[in-house]
Amino acid sequence: MGVIVQKFGGTSVGDAKKIQGVASRVIEEREKGNNVVVVVSAMGKSTDHLVDLAKGISSQPSRREMDMLLTTGEQITISLLAMALTERGYPAISLTGWQAGIKTEPVHGNARIIGINTEKVEKELAEGTIVVVAGFQGITEEGAISTLGRGGSDTTAVALAAALNADKCEIFTDVTGVFTTDPRYVKDARKLLAVSYDEMLELAHLGAGVLHPRAVEFAKNYQILLEVRSSIEKEAGTIIEEEAAMEQNLVVRGVAFEDNITRVTVIGMPNSLTGLSVIFTELAKNHINVDIIIQSTLAEQLTNLSFSIKNEDLAETIHVLEDSKKKLNYERIESEAGLAKVSIVGSGMVSNPGVAAEMFEVLAENNIAVKMVSTSEIKVSTVIEHEEMIHAVEVLHEAFQLSGSPVIS
Repeated sequence: MGVIVQKFGGTSVGDAKKIQGVASRVIEEREKGNNVVVVVSAMGKSTDHLVDLAKGISSQPSRREMDMLLTTGEQITISLLAMALTERGYPAISLTGWQAGIKTEPVHGNARIIGINTEKVEKELAEGTIVVVAGFQGITEEGAISTLGRGGSDTTAVALAAALNADKCEIFTDVTGVFTTDPRYVKDARKLLAVSYDEMLELAHLGAGVLHPRAVEFAKNYQILLEVRSSIEKEAGTIIEEEAAMEQNLVVRGVAFEDNITRVTVIGMPNSLTGLSVIFTELAKNHINVDIIIQSTLAEQLTNLSFSIKNEDLAETIHVLEDSKKKLNYERIESEAGLAKVSIVGSGMVSNPGVAAEMFEVLAENNIAVKMVSTSEIKVSTVIEHEEMIHAVEVLHEAFQLSGSPVIS
């Protein structure tokens, strides 16, 4: 018997009827003769509801207690799904993240998985039991409950697939696969038949919400066959693998975007060898993710440094920089909110020079000003005004011919 890991998100388990539907999909896989491990998120908007409850108690609740609170959402789902499966004659057991052996680093709110003891899960599978695991959570070496951050159930599923040497990991969601861009905003967006790990990793990091970036990292590192597919429609989804064999004609595979971007500029900083190290070391210690970085030298002794962060990290970022002012000796800090990031991604960009130039030309023709730029071998990202975000996505999607039917090579 093979091992299949299936993950169902919050919209897929939003109520009792939907949980029964998920049970049917799980049973279908079990009837094929496979052992099944199911990872589920909290039901619908229940996590948001728990966050609101916490805000009613404290404006700044401790991260430890937030983890204790938020992990209850997934526990409700796993117990209900295990009941649904058992009621239909299929032995099932629900396990929290820590019962499933998921160990994390000692970081509350955004922990990384450092190891999985699969003994309990393997024992249950050997007895023919369907194992239902709570996503998004684990336990530290000190015994504290931890969470993996938003979208962490994807990571739970792929990490379990790697630890169990599973044949496949299926991510069930409310869309039918990975699209060239978000179909809620661009009506001509279409489903991709296949995407490489590297392309999917860039898309996930750049705002495509269909998969959590850490999940893609696990899949790439352990060569897990991954498929993103619909929890409702009975159709093939998007395969994520080392090299996407289909649609090789596409230089750009997708357009990703995200809003709530803030640009922070440290002005008048001495042009020393240690300044950059101090800033980014301190930000990393406080788990603040920095994206695009631009340094400009004003004079021989002074430099300005700009970098982009998420809006919600601004207050903490300013606090960290102010605490380090004596070390950095800068003049002042400026910030600009109301920004967005729009990116093009495609492995074909490696062997096709001029893609970035075409992107900038399209944006210029549409009077969209670019404030910051970041590139890699397979992506170009631009920071622009938030009001221009969807317009930029639409014109880039059209310019790189991402609409229409997929072409299979």
